[in-house]
Amino acid sequence: MLRRLHHEQPESFAFAPDNLAWAKAQLTKYPEGRQASAIIPLLWRAQEQEGWLSRPAIEYIADMLDMAYIRALEVATFYFMFQLQPVGSVAHIQICGTTSCMICGAEDLIGVCREKIADKPHALSADGKFSWEEVECLGACANAPMAQIGKDYYEDLTTEKLAEIIDRLSKGEVPVPGPQNGRYAAEPLGGLTSLKEFDSGHTQYNASAQAAVDIGDTVKRIDGTEVPLLTPWGKQSGGEDVAAPKAQPAKKAAKAPKAKAKPAAKSEPVSAAKADAGASADAAKTDAKRPKALNEAREGGPDDLKLIKGVGPKLELLLHVLGFYHFDQIAAWTSEEVSWVDDNLTGFKGRVSRDNWVDQAKVLAAGGKPE
Repeated sequence: MLRRLHHEQPESFAFAPDNLAWAKAQLTKYPEGRQASAIIPLLWRAQEQEGWLSRPAIEYIADMLDMAYIRALEVATFYFMFQLQPVGSVAHIQICGTTSCMICGAEDLIGVCREKIADKPHALSADGKFSWEEVECLGACANAPMAQIGKDYYEDLTTEKLAEIIDRLSKGEVPVPGPQNGRYAAEPLGGLTSLKEFDSGHTQYNASAQAAVDIGDTVKRIDGTEVPLLTPWGKQSGGEDVAAPKAQPAKKAAKAPKAKAKPAAKSEPVSAAKADAGASADAAKTDAKRPKALNEAREGGPDDLKLIKGVGPKLELLLHVLGFYHFDQIAAWTSEEVSWVDDNLTGFKGRVSRDNWVDQAKVLAAGGKPE
């Protein structure tokens, strides 16, 4: 299938500040001089930010990786996971049309998309909120028919259920992903016949759906502030910072660009400490109330933040990723800093204020016992 760049292109592209810090930290995973190996994750991040890959985005990333434009274009056009045309502002719906889903009614789901979104795949709905396409097997055959919407799977679909999901997304809601017929995961429709002890003690939804529910909004564009998507590996490496390219203006024509020789560029890998510091600096530009963070726990290891009422293993991990390891850090937060943390605990917003972490941390930092 011939894949071309869209005939209409934006004027320019640049990573959002937190996405830029994320992209720089990606380079720490590769040896010096091998930064081109990061082409797929960086193209994917650009797509997650904008919804699709424009020519300015492809060229911006090529400059960042010191690659000829044509090489980056080859990657973007080869992999079908990259969208080369604008997608819906709310969601792009991918209907699995391979054998199991086809037998179970995928064509009827495509009919819903034609009726509610657009008659042809990759076309935008009248309000610009949705687009759709048929894709090859997405690997959820036991839950056929299914579709991927945003970052999640919606399984065991019917035409009525898919129509309802589209309507709810249009209203700004985010329906719970996973099986839509009452199943927990992929157990028999008639219920478990073995391992019945599994019925007790598990989370409300299966792991994938539960993670989506915890995050809260898995169809929105990624801007880099999502806590689970930061770069903890960066804390282990060393090196110098990598300059970001300037925003790439769009060319008038969308023809394949000519390969061009590029001068050698400074492309030393960044250190995760510097990457995290860069992320903090970028965050400071947009919000000066971020609390002071650490690149790693002090000597002796982190405090057991789970002693704070309301902090469980997941929240403790998120706090570590944000650079908060010790009771005295939390105890020192001002009201403005509490607001920043409340807004940036993805999936757990408002927990700091709700459970009064600061006062609890002051007691624990002084050697007191939790309630």
